[in-house]
Amino acid sequence: KHFLRAGVRDPKVFTDNGLMVHATIPHSENEESYKQQAQFFKRYKEKKNSKPEVTRSLLAADHPADLSIEALRSLRTSLHFSMLDASNHVVMLSSASPGVGKSFVTSNLAAVIAQTGQKVLIVDADMRKGYLHKRFCYEPDQGLSEVLAGTLDAKQALRSTNIKGLDILTRGKIPTNPSELLMSSQFQSLITSLSSGYDLIIFDTPPILAVTDASIIGAYCGTSLMVTRFDSCTLKEIIAAK
Repeated sequence: KHFLRAGVRDPKVFTDNGLMVHATIPHSENEESYKQQAQFFKRYKEKKNSKPEVTRSLLAADHPADLSIEALRSLRTSLHFSMLDASNHVVMLSSASPGVGKSFVTSNLAAVIAQTGQKVLIVDADMRKGYLHKRFCYEPDQGLSEVLAGTLDAKQALRSTNIKGLDILTRGKIPTNPSELLMSSQFQSLITSLSSGYDLIIFDTPPILAVTDASIIGAYCGTSLMVTRFDSCTLKEIIAAK
């Protein structure tokens, strides 16, 4: 059974192939309860044809002593030192394949960094299937896609969160040409204008093997991180993504 599983189970495999493992984040039962709650409300909505009032919780805010959050604090420290020689303070978080917990890492890593007194911005750059807005109880509209299309000013699109010092730029309405929007001069201008107002900007991108968006965004980021999942991601996927 072990040999039939293609997913990587030992982080040492990554270091043997020239990849640095900055942190190993354990599974969180508290986060799992959030998912179960979200599924319950989804079923409730479908059954009752209505939506009850619900506030999506962020693990870093509600359970700061959780082992996953402690691991993210370790990642925060590692990221700080690895960015000392970076060309800018813009970070990209991507993955080889979907469903590895990238948005969980992005939102909670940004929260623990903001808790140190830094001003942090999360940008949901997955204009195809991004759902970071749900973690902060916002609608996706009036976000990145509208800013890049030139129909909305960037300052009007920024939204605050319940974490002091942490803001979010949602994905906006799903456009027909996300890659073309990212390749426009408007995207570079956006990064330049946002950089002056934040200590750190984190881009949450689509999986790098699925679409080209992450490759475009990565060209503007001084630091790139890749999220993998235990027993899910294969070594070939990770090497291809690298």
